[in-house]
Amino acid sequence: MSKPVYGKKAASSRKPETRSVLFWVLIAGIILFLTWTPFQTALFNGQMLEFEKPIFWAAILACLLLFLWVAQYYKSIQLKDQRDWLAVGVFLLPLTYILSLISAASYYLAMNMVIINCIYAIMFIIGLYLLRDKLGNQIIQTTIMTVAYLIVGFGLLNWFGQGKAAGAIAKWFSNTVSDGIYRQAVMTDSNGLRLTSVFQYANTYAAFLMAFLFAAVFYITTSRKWYSQAFHSFMLVPIIVSLLLTLSRGGLVMLPVVFVLLLLFLKPSKQLLWILYCGVAGIASLLISKSVTELGLQLNKNFNGSEALKGWGILLGISAVVGILGWLIQQYVAPKLEITLDKWSAKKGSALWIPIGSLVVGGILIFLFIGTNLKSLLPKNISIRLENINFNQHSVLERFTFYKDALKLLADYPIIGAGGGAWSALYEQYQNNPYTSRQAHNFFLQYLVEVGIVGFLVFMSFILFIFYKYIIRYIKDNEENRNSHFLYFIIVLSIFMHSILDFNMSYVFLGILVFLGLGGMATAIDSKPIKRRSLKNSTASGVYTAFVSLFAIIVLITSIRYVQAADAAMEARVVAQVSTSYSEIKAPLDKDLSIRPSHPDSVLLMSSLYQSVYKQNQDENFYQLSLQLLNKALKDEPNNKSMLKRLIDWYELKQEPEEAYEILINNAYKYKWDIEWYEQIIDKGYNLGMNALGTGETATKDKYFKQATEAFTEVQSGIQYLATLPEGQLQGRAFKNTPDMILKTGKMYFFTNQPKQASDALKIGIHEDLSITTNKDIAIWYLASLQQQGLNDDTLMDKLIKVDPKAKQEVQQLAELLF
Repeated sequence: MSKPVYGKKAASSRKPETRSVLFWVLIAGIILFLTWTPFQTALFNGQMLEFEKPIFWAAILACLLLFLWVAQYYKSIQLKDQRDWLAVGVFLLPLTYILSLISAASYYLAMNMVIINCIYAIMFIIGLYLLRDKLGNQIIQTTIMTVAYLIVGFGLLNWFGQGKAAGAIAKWFSNTVSDGIYRQAVMTDSNGLRLTSVFQYANTYAAFLMAFLFAAVFYITTSRKWYSQAFHSFMLVPIIVSLLLTLSRGGLVMLPVVFVLLLLFLKPSKQLLWILYCGVAGIASLLISKSVTELGLQLNKNFNGSEALKGWGILLGISAVVGILGWLIQQYVAPKLEITLDKWSAKKGSALWIPIGSLVVGGILIFLFIGTNLKSLLPKNISIRLENINFNQHSVLERFTFYKDALKLLADYPIIGAGGGAWSALYEQYQNNPYTSRQAHNFFLQYLVEVGIVGFLVFMSFILFIFYKYIIRYIKDNEENRNSHFLYFIIVLSIFMHSILDFNMSYVFLGILVFLGLGGMATAIDSKPIKRRSLKNSTASGVYTAFVSLFAIIVLITSIRYVQAADAAMEARVVAQVSTSYSEIKAPLDKDLSIRPSHPDSVLLMSSLYQSVYKQNQDENFYQLSLQLLNKALKDEPNNKSMLKRLIDWYELKQEPEEAYEILINNAYKYKWDIEWYEQIIDKGYNLGMNALGTGETATKDKYFKQATEAFTEVQSGIQYLATLPEGQLQGRAFKNTPDMILKTGKMYFFTNQPKQASDALKIGIHEDLSITTNKDIAIWYLASLQQQGLNDDTLMDKLIKVDPKAKQEVQQLAELLF
């Protein structure tokens, strides 16, 4: 079988290539798009008013690029081979998200995810055709690597305390610069400072760095220019140092896994070179890791220009040494390795031995760095993170919990899923314990709960088909063609592998890189004709072009409208901070809600506005307007806790506690680990029951008391369950009894002639300090419930009398009450 020459015709028939103005405009557009996107911090996490606008702008720009692609390539569309039909199949991905709107847990989040998947489909199609052109492929690869290296430099600027300089750069691309500094380029958590660069999340930055570490090594071994070899070698140290500064255990765990997988695609001489480059750069990085870490920690507290210069000097100096070594190795060692291992490379299975050996060596190194004093070479914060890599560590246990909870969610939405953002909207309903995580920390499980089994099978079939065909073609091809698109394979494999442990694909920039990469991989597969599905060239071109154009127009119009809505929502928020004018605040809110009626932030702000006016003039119309607004929005956002709370606030303001209580009871199953929700049920159930008791409505009293005491029982069961969590697993949010909750539950049992249950509940709240009113009341009601059972606690009674001499009489009076 003859092998294709990508990006050009066969030499015998090749004419001088001419590229249209449209081609260069398309290339320029993609370069700007890939440069602009990472600085937008477009993270899809369910809290999006601040970050949703960049996503819609990305969709607008993607549509414009698609129009340029149509104008440039419409004559090339034939739908004759597998690659062309992938350009059709990719539309099934946004289609499955559209289908999931039927059962979406949040229409707002689900629609955002539809737009995001349309962006991915567009980038795949553009990549599928544009990257067939050799020059276009080279330019895009150079752009991707340049952007990656800029992101690494941007992160290190922030690490060395030069946030103002970094912010001055980022402000041209991003709206996430405040006070001249890009927010959370260095984040702080329980582990201390962690480098995040443009991602604002250290683990995702680690996944990005892992991908481009291997990409840099790939370019060292394939570049023919000495300066290219030296420059990519130079970048290895900043990448590895940055990876260490993320303190990402997931990154360190997945790094050797992806490395070994990539080695399997290389011949032995290249395998040894990859190991050599990573080894040299790794050792060099470890040698300076302590000083760079300590300088960064110091400079982020108190900036000092000379200390920052010292940090850069250390980093750039050792990087330059590695850059020179990389060039020397590639010039003098690589050719000899190629000759020496040429015969071995021809043997079957030769590519397996070195990866297997690297696994053994890697295992030994891990043992040495974790189990011996060799870890003293590392900065303290990094060595502590390495020591904590085990299956009993809290982040591992939490992830397993997320995965189990995701499967519980899937069981209720198995076929078409619960829509985009389903995990963010529903996780509290299915969570095993009161953690807070708007991401499932596993891209594939999160995708599964969003689009169900049908959508997941479509997605996995699409991805696995591309991987399978790419690998088959890679095995058959010559080295030049293998190298032409291997960068895309490195990026896609690295990010997907790390996404097993984290939510990297929730970053739209990484999603764009992955789908552009998938397009690049698909470009390299066999152009095998599919005769049964082939159409006449003119028909195929016309039908597909019309469909793509219509698709782009719909996405473009929708995205423009959503940008207008986001602008209006942000304007309303700004106006509300500086003005009390009803009309000034309401005007942008009306505009937003006319486009997106259930936009959560605007619904809540509008409701708050109505409430403020109602409190001033008691105009019933504003109450009704708010009620209509909230109830309408809750049809699309039934799991939005903030909206439900606002509705409860309104009913309480209107002195309609029964309606407020019904909302609490009817939605309690959604927030089973929210102790404040239980507190409200118990408080309002007690008050309503006491009112019924006062009016002689025994059945009504029993109803409210029963519901409230059942809520208390749920709390006790939850507390007991949390005590059984594995030792290394963190509980999450506070979930414990409060004195007020205990007192009111005890009283409710008391007033329903259940003294044993009353004493059991009240006993939980017995406290040494009886000078506090609530503690004293708990003791009084506890002793009264004991006396009703013919029991006493003389020690507690003596303590109580010391605090309040009249308490004994009060206990006796309560004990004599019968209901």
